[in-house]
Amino acid sequence: MNRYVDKFISYLEIEKNYSKHTILNYTLDLEDFFKFTQETPPEKIDYLFLRRYLAVLKTKEYRPRSVARKLSALRSFFKFLEREGLIKNNPTTLLMSPKLDKTLPKFLSEEEMAAFVDAPALDKLSGKRDHAILETLYSTGIRVSELVGLNIEDIDFISNVAKVAGKGKKERLVPIGNRALESIQDYLNTRKQKSNVVFLNKNGTRLSTRGVCNLTHKYIQALSMEKKVSPHVLRHSFATHLLNRGADLRSVQELLGHVNLSTTQIYTHISTERLKKVYDQAHPRA
Repeated sequence: MNRYVDKFISYLEIEKNYSKHTILNYTLDLEDFFKFTQETPPEKIDYLFLRRYLAVLKTKEYRPRSVARKLSALRSFFKFLEREGLIKNNPTTLLMSPKLDKTLPKFLSEEEMAAFVDAPALDKLSGKRDHAILETLYSTGIRVSELVGLNIEDIDFISNVAKVAGKGKKERLVPIGNRALESIQDYLNTRKQKSNVVFLNKNGTRLSTRGVCNLTHKYIQALSMEKKVSPHVLRHSFATHLLNRGADLRSVQELLGHVNLSTTQIYTHISTERLKKVYDQAHPRA
């Protein structure tokens, strides 16, 4: 089975251009499945076999979203085996994914976001860096993985754009505001390390996504905010505030780097301030 997995992972890396994060999750999910199969050959695995595996997951009380992710890994794997002629029939075709509850993304108000971004003290290098990070995340709406991957040559300080590598290593240009650019420039001018990497940790190497998570939690606690805030909340807030101020959904989709518009549409459920304003202005009994 291991040789099949090695071929599959190479296929995801080279042909599908999947991110390291996705490949790691798929690998872990397949390893979990193979513990259940006990070296059963792929051609012997059928629909009923997979149903028994799902029943085991249910007894372990996996959340529906986790089960759906494991199913996604299995579907991709068996589809690959069928395409390569290693099995005759794909046993996952009849499997139904569990119904997922649609959870609305958390976001901060414009006032909360302003206080959050301005929380780092600017009398230290670490504060200048953290301020630049929060300004950039809110200004661009980019993912944390895209932020930590930024090199200095990726930022055009004249044209106010940055080049980021998104999911599937797809590159795109995103606008970046003057405040974010000024904070980045202030940080770069202050630090002594010579590197083409924009955001460095205390050891002078590229900052990790975990490092960004840690500093986010630090400033939320400093502000005594009760909300559970991750770096992704800045991305949610970015999208929500744009829609509240009149941006169209298609433009927000492009800015966020979403492949499907349906992924962006979830923000329309929480972007209510603009709808209330339109309602108040237009309805005769508002």
